[in-house]
Amino acid sequence: MKEYNLREYVGLEEITGPIFIIRNIHNVGYNEIVEIVDDEGRSRPGITLEVGKGFAIVEVLGGTSGLAIKNCRVNFKEKPLLMGVSEDVLGRVFDGLGNPLDGMPRPVYDEMVNVNGLAINPVSRNYPENIIETGISSIDVMNTLVRGQKLPIFSGSGLPHDLLGTQIARQSQVKGENFCVIFVAMGVKYDTARFFQKSFEESGVLERVAIFLSLADSPSTERLLTPRLALTCAEYLAFKKNMHVLVIMTDMSNYCEALREVSTIRGEIPARKGYPGYLYSDLASIYERAGMIKGIKGSITQIPILTMPNDDITHPIPDLTGYITEGQIVLEREMYNRGIYPPIAGLPSLSRLMKDNIGKGLTRDDHPPLASQLFACYAHVKDVRALASIIGEEELSSLDKLYLKFGEDFEKKFLSQGHMERRTMEDGLDLGWDIVSSLPAEELVRIREEDLKKHYKKKQ
Repeated sequence: MKEYNLREYVGLEEITGPIFIIRNIHNVGYNEIVEIVDDEGRSRPGITLEVGKGFAIVEVLGGTSGLAIKNCRVNFKEKPLLMGVSEDVLGRVFDGLGNPLDGMPRPVYDEMVNVNGLAINPVSRNYPENIIETGISSIDVMNTLVRGQKLPIFSGSGLPHDLLGTQIARQSQVKGENFCVIFVAMGVKYDTARFFQKSFEESGVLERVAIFLSLADSPSTERLLTPRLALTCAEYLAFKKNMHVLVIMTDMSNYCEALREVSTIRGEIPARKGYPGYLYSDLASIYERAGMIKGIKGSITQIPILTMPNDDITHPIPDLTGYITEGQIVLEREMYNRGIYPPIAGLPSLSRLMKDNIGKGLTRDDHPPLASQLFACYAHVKDVRALASIIGEEELSSLDKLYLKFGEDFEKKFLSQGHMERRTMEDGLDLGWDIVSSLPAEELVRIREEDLKKHYKKKQ
């Protein structure tokens, strides 16, 4: 081993996939940035994944193709990976490593920040409060999104989660507040990435959106950094510039696959489905960067999107995500096959922070009882449909037939909404009253008498 100076060395011990092992070096730090130079003088960045006395395992972000074991030069920078941040990131498109993709020069950065973020003291956290209107009734009325919340979307292969993600990014707003969106795509195909960018450009909202795109042909290790780079920008905008930031990340399943790939190459003992045993804590290091801090006006709200393999909600990725986050929006394949968009399942979807942030002057006073009644009625519709499949619809009671009609209207009029259609909270609540009024008033046991008198519309 030839040593050039205290930080630079020549020669590696072993290269395996996107990582290499180097020995006989000074003791380096975990997550330290590394510069790797091949024998043609080309440089690429890397990060230390594991360190010990006199050795390091380094993850090469540009891939190890072209690196020679004997001639490769490794320079340890003695600092973590830093990301430049400023308000100028809004309206821009970056790759998975933060390099501009839109043909424009790099933004003028206010400061350079550690991409791993700084842990928020739990005592200094504020309870998430006030809502973000997404313009989608099935979310705003039934599964309300709260500022500072983590509300994932559980989807499946072939379902329109990408379309839904862009619709939320385009339509979301916080009334009277400084609001922006960070949109993160990991492991997506080129045409999908182009669709994201074109959707924001044509709708005129790109100026308040920053896009990070890690394409499918990029090194898989890049996906492990992309959400951290994006969240670093989000933290700066929220906690330094007092903005309300919505971070949409798709697809977290691609992120987890990259994590499993790197773990396998490192020879780590796998846990469930081959994923590393630290999958939970790794996901938490991303999801827990959402929230609100006392004394700071801004907030970070996250909508991670993930595809469940074989639509299995017990798979490790959705399972662990559910433990960390505060609810979930579940897309249902059967509804999608019937032409309902967005195919948000009424019963398995929930927002755990919704109850403390609706009504009470935050939204209309009839919002909590109406949402509860819609859930209850739709749950009964499921039971009636199961009964009808056994005895036939003709044998149902007249009341059960009214419930079947309610279920059809609820799915086709309330849940179903065009991908370019934006409904306000008021519109969604009024539509909910229109649909629930198809049932007799005595069936609406979760709604207060004064709300029935004001909003119930008896059908002739």
